[in-house]
Amino acid sequence: MLRLSLIALLAAAPPALALDFASTALDNRTAYIPPQCYTRTEDAAGVAHNPCQTCHVAPRAPNFVNDADLQLSYAFPGPGLENPWTNLFVDRSAEVAATDPAEITAWVRTDNYHGADGRPALADRLDPPPAAWDVNHDGRWNGYRPDAFFRFDDEGFDLDPAGQPTGWRAFAYQPLPGTFWPANGSGDDVLIRLPAAYRENLAGTPDRATYRINLAIVEALITRADVAIAPTDEAAMGVDLDRDGQIGTARRVAFAFAPLAGITMHWAGRAGQLPAAQAPLAAGLYPLGTEFLHSVRYLDPTETGVAMAARMKELRYMRKTRWQSYADLEEWALAEKKEDSDFPDRTKQFFGSAETGLATGTGWRLQGFIEDAKGALRPQSFEETAFCIGCHSAIGTLDDATFAFPRKLGAGAFRDGWYHWSQKGLAGTPERLRADGRGEYAQYLRTNGAGDEFRANAELIAAWLDNGQLSEAKAAALRTDIGPLVTPSPARALALDAAYRMIVRAQSFAQGRDATITPPEATVWRRLDQDRPTGIVTPEAPWFPRRAR
Repeated sequence: MLRLSLIALLAAAPPALALDFASTALDNRTAYIPPQCYTRTEDAAGVAHNPCQTCHVAPRAPNFVNDADLQLSYAFPGPGLENPWTNLFVDRSAEVAATDPAEITAWVRTDNYHGADGRPALADRLDPPPAAWDVNHDGRWNGYRPDAFFRFDDEGFDLDPAGQPTGWRAFAYQPLPGTFWPANGSGDDVLIRLPAAYRENLAGTPDRATYRINLAIVEALITRADVAIAPTDEAAMGVDLDRDGQIGTARRVAFAFAPLAGITMHWAGRAGQLPAAQAPLAAGLYPLGTEFLHSVRYLDPTETGVAMAARMKELRYMRKTRWQSYADLEEWALAEKKEDSDFPDRTKQFFGSAETGLATGTGWRLQGFIEDAKGALRPQSFEETAFCIGCHSAIGTLDDATFAFPRKLGAGAFRDGWYHWSQKGLAGTPERLRADGRGEYAQYLRTNGAGDEFRANAELIAAWLDNGQLSEAKAAALRTDIGPLVTPSPARALALDAAYRMIVRAQSFAQGRDATITPPEATVWRRLDQDRPTGIVTPEAPWFPRRAR
């Protein structure tokens, strides 16, 4: 992809605002409640629509946060009743219209992640970190140092410039309905990495075959379903993968987890030789030490369609630092519920720092990097990272704090879902089926009457809904290809790019980071009445797929 000089593009950019990276105070005490939660669910005619169903549902264990009731009312703490996301109400239409298409295209095609040597530029900036980023003043960066190269082979494995694996592996997935559709402003990708022991064979040597199998075991644990694999010698793995009672050749990882009945699964290779305390295993949970890397990107209208751009808006990282059993997770969820009941106006407290990231309370630590005013990636502040916590902790739709991996494309998909979007885009991706057999995206369009949580994407509404209704023909088309729904027109893509860059230049992420062009006044509340009914009478059922069990 085209790489252009940052210096040439940014000479006239305003200087970066001074942020206090050491501060743990929140100017917005409800930074963890995302802007989408302020959507008006009832339209001008009093008809209720349901954008809340994407996140707030009855969960599947071991997520014990049942928040389906949040589909029914705006149960906000007092400090959050005034909408703090004021960037939503900025009219950017004039400046967007005045933006030169060639100039904004050049901006999004400028790679702000790699340096001239092909290595992550931010990693060099962190060695040592600028004094303002060094929260504990020890002269070192104690958080995540970017180490993915975004150079993928034909199995989705990330390779460094010497061709050596970094441990990261890209996977494809059906984006969560709404905000994470490119039609609403951003492209994104997700990479997973397991600790070294899961990448090594029985002799303790790095081994791709063993790593592939352990990733398939993780996929089986998270999806609660069997996972097809290439014919594999179980003796080399040290485990009966298909659970047929013999050590032979396996063609699937069989999902089975009923520990009270003595039924469980086992890791392959060296991880399978470790004590259970070091390499615990449970259905619905990732291994201790699992990492995810998530880049959020601008949109690039190319000759073959709108694609994920080279320029990153954000780089998000999370790592599982503490193992929590089912009992631990249930106790945490019950404590959260009791806190909300006993002290409805008390806001959440977070622990960590801009340098080391913030803890979710469920065993994970989150950290993020975002553009500075000149477009280079910098660490997020404490408050900017708190924004990420709300969606990765106490909501019902999560599987062990994650969204994307449970939605991974499986066997039968291109490369069985192990690829990066730069290798194949969203075109031709089939719609996911819910547990009730209905198409997920079709159900979202029908019950939300729109294609985003703000219910403000007029282009999508005009293309897909006739007087608020989704036709059977269009619903049927989604079964085999979601691309036309989730991809914006080239003109809209560039307009969204230009709108977001205004937020970057103002460094006003604490007031919201959604790329709105005109204020969604008709569909978003500026102020709420506490516990106001949404108008929704019956919560929508969970989004979990048909293969879940």
